[in-house]
Parts: sequence; C-alpha cells; structure tokens
Amino acid sequence: MADEFQVKIENVVAFTSLDKKIPLLEISNKFEDAEYAPESFPGVVYRIKDPRAATLIFSSGKIVCTGAKSIEKAKEAMHKVVNDIRKLGIRLPVKFTITVENIVASTQIAVSSKQTINLEEISFALENVEYEPEQFPGLVCRISEPRVAFLVFGSGKIICTGARKIEDIYVALGKLKEKLESIGVKVKPMKWMDEEGKAKEVNKPKPKK
Repeated sequence: MADEFQVKIENVVAFTSLDKKIPLLEISNKFEDAEYAPESFPGVVYRIKDPRAATLIFSSGKIVCTGAKSIEKAKEAMHKVVNDIRKLGIRLPVKFTITVENIVASTQIAVSSKQTINLEEISFALENVEYEPEQFPGLVCRISEPRVAFLVFGSGKIICTGARKIEDIYVALGKLKEKLESIGVKVKPMKWMDEEGKAKEVNKPKPKK
C-alpha cells in the first residue's frame, strides 16, 4: 500500500498569470523584503515571512511562489503578494488561477545500520534509471504515470520531484516500491520522528469519498 509511506513536503512551486503589467521598480522600492537587480534577474524577489515562502514577480504579471511547505501555504502566500501589490494602488484582477507546477517531497525506507541500498545493482536491473555516482550520489528513477522522478540514496532516503498533486506522490511511490521489490530490494517505509524520537504523521493522503 502506497499510503504506508510517511511523506514530508519539502517545497511547493506554484504560479499565476495576472495578465497585467506590474511596475517592478515601484514595488521593489516600497516592499521592505523585496530585491530587484534587473541586470542579473528580470524579476523582483519578494520574501514572505508568514507563510514562509519566496515569490518572483515579473513585469508581465506572472508571479511564481517557491519554498512553501504545502499547497495551501503556497496559495496563501500568492494571495498575500497580490494583496500587497494592490495596497500600492495597482489594480489587479479580483480572480486569478493558481497552478501547482512542482511538489518536492521526501520519505525514508528502512536500511540496516551495517548496509546501504546497492544503487549500482538497481541501475543494472531496472529500466528508466540513471546512476552516475561520480557526478551525483543518488540514483534517478523516472515514473511515466504519474510523471515524476525519484532520487534514491543508499541511506534509504527517497526524494520525489515533478508531482503536481499530493495523491500522485503516493501513486508513484507505490510503483517505485513494486519496481524495487521485483528485483529483491526490501522496501519497508519508516515513520518520521519528532524531536523526542516519537513517530509522527506527515502529509497522509486524504481518503477519497
């Protein structure tokens, strides 16, 4: 079962397009936590403290949010940015669509303290994988449906990138588990621990009605 995995959301990247020209110099001068260096980057970097996230604001009206720890927080940060721009007297659309572009998540599978996952063996046994330890310590495994990529490390840590829905992470993890177990790799998901060493629930998928 894929939902046995304890998944931790590391980053959510989302964007919106307001179809409205935004005066970047004006907002960079009036926003305390804004950075604007047009000679090196065409947008304003505006950091949000609550929820904690960074946004990229472009003159075309496109806004990108990164660094949020959930889809809800990414959307909250996006609405905050738009409201902050409105407070400067800049008219923006009342309604706009926020699209999730990428969810980065991590999980952990149990590995013996005396062993690590043999990534080289996996790279020879499975298709659609890349393993070049001289360049990167993890094995890259791509899943076509849903379209995501996994970074698998010898320690048992697994990072998922490319998902656009939380459910896709669990579906893809189920497929990754099947692939690994088909070549004899035992996949035993671990629970995340809090500071006191107690297992805690992290981003469980919501049951479908």
